[in-house]
Amino acid sequence: MPFQSIEPRRLYRQIAEQIRGLIRSGEFGIGARLPPERDLARQFGVSRPSVREALIALEVEGLVDVRIGSGIYVRARGEAPDATPAESEAGPFEVLRARHAIESECAALAAKSATRPQLQAIEAALTEMEGEMAEAKQPLPGDRLFHLRIAEATGNGSLVHVVRMLWEERAGPLFKRLEHHYDTPALWQPALAEHRAVLKAIAAQDCRGARAAMRRHLDQACRRFSTSWDILQ
Repeated sequence: MPFQSIEPRRLYRQIAEQIRGLIRSGEFGIGARLPPERDLARQFGVSRPSVREALIALEVEGLVDVRIGSGIYVRARGEAPDATPAESEAGPFEVLRARHAIESECAALAAKSATRPQLQAIEAALTEMEGEMAEAKQPLPGDRLFHLRIAEATGNGSLVHVVRMLWEERAGPLFKRLEHHYDTPALWQPALAEHRAVLKAIAAQDCRGARAAMRRHLDQACRRFSTSWDILQ
């Protein structure tokens, strides 16, 4: 197939642009199944997460349809809503990598400087998550609050601003669409345990342990996205 090698910058957007062009030129007709993600990654010479981000961007645009257990199919024009490419969006895995770098250090700093009221605020956010889960709701409000409370416990307003900005990206259409394919109540149970491990280390003033616990949590979040996406192929 007439794929071109990809330069190592803004990868998912470049990949999406090439696939979009092939769809519009008729290389992949309506109803055609795209090659599996692993094959696309090999042909483009990029990682599978980059391909996954590109496919999600095309799904948000309405150009492709993700069918669980079957694959990715080109949508008919009449089925696809009018949408413009999500050029301003950071890719979901870009967001996770940024959070891994920044929030891990926030956890370590919080372990060093958190006050008792701040620890109580982190605990309250975790309780909110549990309440949302008990009501069979996606616990994103409590999850966001938990991470913001940790950032606040660093005593650094710039870090709070950065974490808030990353969570705004986390609420964007690309991340939301990827999450749609993997999110189940069962997956939030281990995530809740990971949150508790982070809080335990912060409360114990264990900077190294808090950093490691946050890294494990965000590593697992990335794996949960990746593992669930593999099932689609």
